[in-house]
Amino acid sequence: MIEIKKLHKKFGKLTVLDGLDLTINQGGIFAILGPNGSGKTTLIKSILGMVVPNKGEILLDNKSVLKKWNYRNDINYLPQIANFPANLSVKELIAMVKNLRPKPSNEEELIQLFGLSPFLKKKLGNLSGGTKQKVNLVLTFMFDSDLIILDEPTTGLDPIALIHLKNLINKEKEKGKTILITTHIMSLVDEIADEIVFLLDGKIYFKGSVIALKKQTEQDNLEHAIANLISKQYA
Repeated sequence: MIEIKKLHKKFGKLTVLDGLDLTINQGGIFAILGPNGSGKTTLIKSILGMVVPNKGEILLDNKSVLKKWNYRNDINYLPQIANFPANLSVKELIAMVKNLRPKPSNEEELIQLFGLSPFLKKKLGNLSGGTKQKVNLVLTFMFDSDLIILDEPTTGLDPIALIHLKNLINKEKEKGKTILITTHIMSLVDEIADEIVFLLDGKIYFKGSVIALKKQTEQDNLEHAIANLISKQYA
């Protein structure tokens, strides 16, 4: 479903993506991991068209998406920071997003799932970080799209909301959706990811299952396996 070929991106003299090649087949949960500065966010934003690479190709369903925009209607994206207009209410924000993206939506089901009914008339500027993240999740999952990109989706969530999020992700997977997740929470990756894509210095150093990574690094713990991968590259 996603094919990336020889992707290069520089910001000034800093090389962020260095000839990156990646193929992600349709269906499943893919965790894109790496330390800060590894190129994760730039990769995600390149797929979304928010960053234009210097060289390379990005194809979705065998069609190039570089310098195009209409394909984004078929992507659900959760940004890392829920940066909403402070003067809007939750209800007004949801209505605005629905007007901007005229597709069938199931926001009522998600509002109930995350317990947002008491907050619908409250201004976004008055909400806690965790509640804003729940609103962020509603906006992301209320449309039906084949590709879902989640950038640090667990930020600020309480344990119950986290359980609901994991169940929601798995339900989307069962529908055949492709879900890309960036996160620093290794327990989440260990629990739900079908494959790991590990980036370091703009290159992919591992692509495969959690079990395969643990076997390769001879570690039982995923955090230790990731640490082992990093230490070997900088040895």
